[in-house]
Amino acid sequence: MGDDAFGINQATIVRMVEEIAEVTRMGVQVAVVIGGGNIFRGVAGGSVGMDRATADYMGMLATVMNALALGDTMDKAGLIARVMSAIAIDRVVEPYVRPKALQYLEEGKVVIFAAGTGNPFFTTDTAAALRGAEIGAQIVLKATKVDGVYTADPKKDPTATRYTSITFDDAMHQNLEVMDATAFALCRDQKLPVKVFSIFKLGALKRVVQGADEGTLVHV
Repeated sequence: MGDDAFGINQATIVRMVEEIAEVTRMGVQVAVVIGGGNIFRGVAGGSVGMDRATADYMGMLATVMNALALGDTMDKAGLIARVMSAIAIDRVVEPYVRPKALQYLEEGKVVIFAAGTGNPFFTTDTAAALRGAEIGAQIVLKATKVDGVYTADPKKDPTATRYTSITFDDAMHQNLEVMDATAFALCRDQKLPVKVFSIFKLGALKRVVQGADEGTLVHV
């Protein structure tokens, strides 16, 4: 949503696509799990008092809208994108089918996983961990607001320092908020490393892929 209160900011989505295009040109197979907060925030007031499962399904539909916008921007940038949804909306996007997703990745297409896991009560963090494990990803890249995992909240503690790397167990013992507990446990159990980095830093995705000192690597 960029600097907007909610919705899709075109300049922001174009910048993200440019960064993804840069790493795909390096021969990296990329799958994207996308959230829906930028859209759902706009209707969040109306969901107050709503059944949690219903609100979660609304959030999933918001991710489908984001995925369509991202896929369209990718197509215009010369990438070939395929949106796959965990909930059936086959008039709009194709359903998630694991062998098909693997085929698309082998063909050099960017796969965008929409609608989270398809189940309420699970976050897009969990969707990323689940899809990452399913497709045999080498790493889960968590692009977020902060540029890594810190010893403390850097907004509250000016002495907080960024970890270059940390184990899952150490992060858990220190109660560091890397991702939600379900996603964290799944990545740890599947020995699937997680790299946390800032989505706002230009070129950060490429530097992460190249193994530069960018963000924080969480590993077994």
